[in-house]
Amino acid sequence: MEGSWFHKNRFPFFFVLSLLIQGKGSTFIINCSGFGQHGVYPTVLDSAFDRKAFRPVTNFSIPTLVNISFTMSAILDVDEQLQLLSSFLWLEMVWDNPFIRWNPEECEGITKISVATKNLWLPDIFIVEFMDIDKTPKDLTAYVSNEGRIRYKKPMKVTSICNLDIFYFPFDQQNCTLTFSSFLYTVENMLLGMEKEVWEIADTSRDIVQTHGEWELLGINKATPKMSLGTSLYDQIMFYVAIRRRPRLYIINLLVPSGFLIAIDALSFYLPAESGNRAPFKITLLLGYNVFLLMMNDLLPTSGTPLISVYFALCLSLMVVSLLETIFITYLLHLATTQPPPMPRWLHSLLLYWANPRTCCPTAPQKINKGIGLPPAHLPGVKEPVELVRKVSGPREAELNGCPESTRAQQEDEAQRQHLVNLWVQFSHMMDTLLFCLYLLFMATSVVTVIVLWNI
Repeated sequence: MEGSWFHKNRFPFFFVLSLLIQGKGSTFIINCSGFGQHGVYPTVLDSAFDRKAFRPVTNFSIPTLVNISFTMSAILDVDEQLQLLSSFLWLEMVWDNPFIRWNPEECEGITKISVATKNLWLPDIFIVEFMDIDKTPKDLTAYVSNEGRIRYKKPMKVTSICNLDIFYFPFDQQNCTLTFSSFLYTVENMLLGMEKEVWEIADTSRDIVQTHGEWELLGINKATPKMSLGTSLYDQIMFYVAIRRRPRLYIINLLVPSGFLIAIDALSFYLPAESGNRAPFKITLLLGYNVFLLMMNDLLPTSGTPLISVYFALCLSLMVVSLLETIFITYLLHLATTQPPPMPRWLHSLLLYWANPRTCCPTAPQKINKGIGLPPAHLPGVKEPVELVRKVSGPREAELNGCPESTRAQQEDEAQRQHLVNLWVQFSHMMDTLLFCLYLLFMATSVVTVIVLWNI
């Protein structure tokens, strides 16, 4: 009715500003002469600006529909200790103001103007997970169309709380939420909608992410739950933001050096145990590994127990066990060449089974004194049993040859002694082999785990 009245009078370069009050309509005629050259006069929209304290509706029983959208332009930081996600968003809100409308044909074809937001009613949309002070710049502007549609965009640095799961660090993926809701208006007064489809938001955000640092954006999904507080019901839009850590930095600085140290420690089994060089070498590696962990401690999460911490603990434990085994083997070989102790029956049976699993274990204890014919299966670096026994048996053999009164019992005692030395040396071979195989199994499992986690 108001538009037909305006066209009947045909005022040139004028537009009608509709000021509609609940159940009542009024018009405000503004002189648009020279509008395109001199802009809008400051007092043109005063009547609409005076109503900015009230929700812009013609009937207060009708809720205001606010469409929202955002673009995530940067993932700034993820704090594992405080469980916080810092990101940079461009938030866009669109709603209708029925009190601001004009006919562009009567105003030199102008369909959109910019208005300072301090003169407009703004929806009180906030992010539920927001954990910082809103530092959005003040005195921003919004675009108002001739149909009364207001489009407001603002930049936001969002520090939001996020439930972070760092067990698979540095191959972890995180799912954080950004929930948009109204602070004051319930569903009777305000409804939230989508200005863009969620796939458009995700694609645009991935295309314009300006940081190529530690994190990358995988995708964005949404849900529309309602939040109930007492008897009040608030409309919400919840966005699920999936991000993934780029693990290359941690692989190069953490996993690769640790793998090299473990491989060198495994190769140290080829050093002769009786020479005394293996133990100092392993102690040096152990000290170097501890220094490495202290230097790289800043790269590890300060809270929780990620899988990589378990890996480092296993590496350190394996190196300690290897050092203790080397010390024990060195002591055992020294003892075997001076005064070899008798071997327990269960250990002798285990040694025989390890040498030939298809051979049945001996049952009679007197068989221990006889030769069992164990094959000399051992790692390079440990000398043959005969070579170790020769150090002790040489002087005694000369003594026996020089004494014609030596008895057969003494010869059997010497043979039994040589046999015990042989058994203990074979036992040291077995321990070295088992521990070396454990190293190989651990390194192979670690490599497979890294490849699987990296390609998930």
